[in-house]
Amino acid sequence: QLQVVESGGGSVQPGGSLRLSCATSGGTFDKYIMAWFRQGPGNEREYVAVIDRDGGSTFYADSVKGRFTISRDNANNMLWLQMNSLKSADTDVYYCAARTSKTVALTAPLYMYWGQGAQVTVSS
Repeated sequence: QLQVVESGGGSVQPGGSLRLSCATSGGTFDKYIMAWFRQGPGNEREYVAVIDRDGGSTFYADSVKGRFTISRDNANNMLWLQMNSLKSADTDVYYCAARTSKTVALTAPLYMYWGQGAQVTVSS
């Protein structure tokens, strides 16, 4: 059973940067498609970025394209989300998620393993 733990959330002013980390254990990390999702109060969990198993392909929601970068280190079982040029609209709880498949997916129900979430607040 894969364990997933996020860290690195916090508060930042608009235009600032944050880096989220996701540490995993208990599974063979390079067998998992990895993703970041986010969710605000009363909203559905929405996809932010996805990376394939070897890190060769990445996918981004239009709202974060050009500002966020997803990356992974299979040797150390780690996933990251670098967030630059943050906006108030990026304020949400961010979740790291894993999927045991060769196929990238963009919807939350298709991911089996989830972290506890990390709060990101962008405010002046």
